[in-house]
Amino acid sequence: MGSRSQTRVCACAALLLFVFQAGATYLRNTEAKGKLQEAVERAMEGQAGAAIVADVATGEILAARGLDVAAHRLERPGSAVKPFVLTALLESGKLNATQRLLCRRPLRIGGVRMDCAHPSSVVDLDAEEAIAYSCNSYFAEAATRLSAAELVQAFRRAGLDSPSGMAKNEANGRIAMPRDRDSLQLEALGERGIEVTPLEVLAAYRKLALQKRNGSAAEVDAAVFAGLEQSVAYGIAHAANVEGMKIAGKTGTAASRESSATHGFFVGYAPAEKPEIVVMVFLERGHGGDAAGVAQTVFAEFAKSGRTP
Repeated sequence: MGSRSQTRVCACAALLLFVFQAGATYLRNTEAKGKLQEAVERAMEGQAGAAIVADVATGEILAARGLDVAAHRLERPGSAVKPFVLTALLESGKLNATQRLLCRRPLRIGGVRMDCAHPSSVVDLDAEEAIAYSCNSYFAEAATRLSAAELVQAFRRAGLDSPSGMAKNEANGRIAMPRDRDSLQLEALGERGIEVTPLEVLAAYRKLALQKRNGSAAEVDAAVFAGLEQSVAYGIAHAANVEGMKIAGKTGTAASRESSATHGFFVGYAPAEKPEIVVMVFLERGHGGDAAGVAQTVFAEFAKSGRTP
């Protein structure tokens, strides 16, 4: 009887330990999500737009501000589409990642001035640097190696004209078939011919993060992932940088359809080595650098928690 009694006591103790651990995990998860939500609210205070944090592995939304805007607003994505253009070029063999292209300024395409925002001291770039510095000249030239159909297919493969599945009754992005060289170049820069919802952009970057997390990315795409990391480390998206944690991400700035004002995107994931969260910030009447600054507050909170909610 003593042995049976001890067995029952051990079983009960094990059950209690399991319940305690499960409860503690739930409380930690709830607390971590709450802190991420607080960070989103704090970072977006006084800003119009949307900020969404999602779990890379599951797609679950962990924190959100402006979800309705993110699901239904159609806007030009600007340079946020450049990783998908580069992927198409590298995977088709139409561009070598080590090839350096000159940054030509001033840059006018079809009457639209598209000068680069990176320092003028950067005069030629390879694929990784072109992502990091978001060089319009590089992408305008390289994109002409793709046909109109290939460019559209690259965007569709990324999911930029299909719902993310993260919200109900989402709007669908619009991708036009470029009719000439100028319209192809502007579409490759996210400036004309393409309109997306912020959630579609978030879902597209979650796919990239999943490839990185699962180790399933094609070897030829290494420059895309390295460029996204360098964009935050020293490039155009540096405002999102958090000391002690590698982040990968990209900014986007484009003219609004309704006015002369611009809007800004930042989309990125962390930790860059094995992504756990993906963050999207869309700012009305802003720039990509502003959006990166908002995302920095969220990444900093995640870095403090040290785990996925």
